[in-house]
Amino acid sequence: MAKVKGVIVVDKERCKGCGVCISACPCNVLEFSPEVNGKGYNFITMAQPDACTGCASCGLICPDSCIVVYRQKFE
Repeated sequence: MAKVKGVIVVDKERCKGCGVCISACPCNVLEFSPEVNGKGYNFITMAQPDACTGCASCGLICPDSCIVVYRQKFE
């Protein structure tokens, strides 16, 4: 059975740092970045990329649609 690994891409300039996606992530992959975007918000980043399963909970719950989730299968 193939394993699935996920990767998220965050639109840093659209992210307002609400943190809803952090709460929605079952694998505790996300955290606030120490950097800020052009609007002064701490955007979201992957703190533990190897733990991401690609479930897309973060992308589905994001109120501003800033997150795109990609899945890759491994044998």
